[in-house]
Amino acid sequence: MVQKFIAACVQNCATPDVEADIAILSKLVDRAAAKGAKLVALPEYCAGLDTKDGMLHPFAVPESDHPVLPAMAALARAHKAWILIGSIGVKSADGRIFNRGYMLSPDGAVAARYDKIHMFDVDLGDGHSYRESATIMAGAEAVLSPCIGGPIGLSICYDLRFAALYRTLAKAGAQMLAVPAAFTRITGKAHWHVLNRARAIENGAYVIAPCQYGTLAGGSECYGHSLIIDPWGRVLADGGEAENVIVAEIDLAEVAKTRARIPSLTHDRPFAVESIMPAVAAE
Repeated sequence: MVQKFIAACVQNCATPDVEADIAILSKLVDRAAAKGAKLVALPEYCAGLDTKDGMLHPFAVPESDHPVLPAMAALARAHKAWILIGSIGVKSADGRIFNRGYMLSPDGAVAARYDKIHMFDVDLGDGHSYRESATIMAGAEAVLSPCIGGPIGLSICYDLRFAALYRTLAKAGAQMLAVPAAFTRITGKAHWHVLNRARAIENGAYVIAPCQYGTLAGGSECYGHSLIIDPWGRVLADGGEAENVIVAEIDLAEVAKTRARIPSLTHDRPFAVESIMPAVAAE
């Protein structure tokens, strides 16, 4: 089993033009491979994205017809690397659209699929409201994917706020956690770094979190700052706020070392919640 390897995060700004986005992603994946990356992670909705009135409108076709998959599969084969397609829009037979991530193996095959579970339905104030569920169908299954070095837990963007998902993945064997995102600038400035570091620290796992940057069609702004974080919570690489490729060495021996120092994954205990709130008299 490979213990040490280079991982990369690709940071792009997707547009409604999926073919133009594929060309940019291909250039950035090539750059990551030139830096020695054997795991290359792309952001959420990495190609073909429009937004309008707080709703997401990704380019979406059936999986068999989606141009991103064969393009990235060819790159996986060419570079003999694992490629995480953070997510693309995929239309099901009944017309529903899923925010779906893919792990591609070095032979270009689909090693795992993950449909985003938690929908970004929020009101941030100052007119910033988002309703992902208005156009996207939620998934219902957590996914532990094969990857170089061992299992990696898959997630997407808003999932980051649900710590139990990552705890479950870590207990199932994940040594790495993937968090591809298109985090908004507002929430990113406040929460992106601290939440990703918390998921790494809580689970003694590497976090690999590629995030889009810049202004999307329709005006939504993404934060950028793609991150690679070690199991102790140290930021190994930060993508800033422009088109970028970041890399860092992953040493899975650090996972075992960290979990031995603080074995919290083995310390969960059952507990009940006792309500001590005073009874409210009926009027």
